[in-house]
Amino acid sequence: MNKRIITISREFGSGGHSIGKAVAERLGIGFYDQALIEKIAAETGFSEEFIKEASEYSNAKNRFLFNIVVNRSLNDRNEPTPADTIFFAQSKVISELAEKESCVIVGRCSDYILRDRKDCLNVFICSDTEDRARRILKRYGNTDKPIQKRIEDKDTRRRIYYSHYTDRPWGIAQNYDLCLNSGSLGEEVCVNTIVSMFKSSYDISR
Repeated sequence: MNKRIITISREFGSGGHSIGKAVAERLGIGFYDQALIEKIAAETGFSEEFIKEASEYSNAKNRFLFNIVVNRSLNDRNEPTPADTIFFAQSKVISELAEKESCVIVGRCSDYILRDRKDCLNVFICSDTEDRARRILKRYGNTDKPIQKRIEDKDTRRRIYYSHYTDRPWGIAQNYDLCLNSGSLGEEVCVNTIVSMFKSSYDISR
């Protein structure tokens, strides 16, 4: 089967967003990162900020939110938590996008959600700590928290979220078709590699 979808999973600060966006632009296909959050917000009625927090526990200050979205024991009736509702909605949105069009999807467990499809190229972007630190500082600036702690916290939250909903470890090579180090290769080489693989075996005309 010809393949049509690219999923981009990534370490925090590895450039996965910019690489995925550049790939989509080069191929002339859809790109879903922030746009995916907007679609999930429309589906659930939750705010975009809440979805960002619940989906990656990105706000370290909000310990109550962290507990309420991940700890089912807080829900005596075993009803879906807010994070469950968001995950179900993002699964629906991602599956519908994959059926409708060729596109690049960043994060949101998209590699797992589309795991039964044979038309996906699943990519993981990593990098060394120094390269990630430079990219984070350039894009987000300094905060009171040390850069190393910011990296560790963000990756830990992504790891927890991914393993919670997929029952498999985050960031291991066996889960992906292609793993690229943006620090040693550079973003342009990563973009070229993904585009080349897509063009050589994927049909975007369908």
